[in-house]
Amino acid sequence: MKPFIEFERRMRWADVDAAGILHFPRIFEIVEEAEIELLRRIGFSMFENLAEYDFPRVRVECDFKKMLPLDSKFRLYLTIGSIGRSTIRYDFKAFNDSNEIALDGKMTVAMLKDGKLSKIPNDLRAALEAH
Repeated sequence: MKPFIEFERRMRWADVDAAGILHFPRIFEIVEEAEIELLRRIGFSMFENLAEYDFPRVRVECDFKKMLPLDSKFRLYLTIGSIGRSTIRYDFKAFNDSNEIALDGKMTVAMLKDGKLSKIPNDLRAALEAH
């Protein structure tokens, strides 16, 4: 089984728009939180042993299935979707309090070193592919 992370939180003021529901771009910031935790969990920190790399987002997509209003609980599930030579695709789903899929998406990050595409280091690749 590839590494994954699951966490629960509530929709905060900063997460919602004027209508009081999840503001579209905020989901990607929440997914980035999960990404950092997933990497930390498998022994890699963006701020320590991966600090020499940059991880720009090169593709993001999300289908909104159910609304997530202010203060509602939700559960985010993030896993490794695929690993290329220099890219990692994360797949994510968010579930509302009724355990219905509220969001379904993907985010692909490229790995850069010194401003150029870089091969994913073997130890990171092995951890990302771990079963």
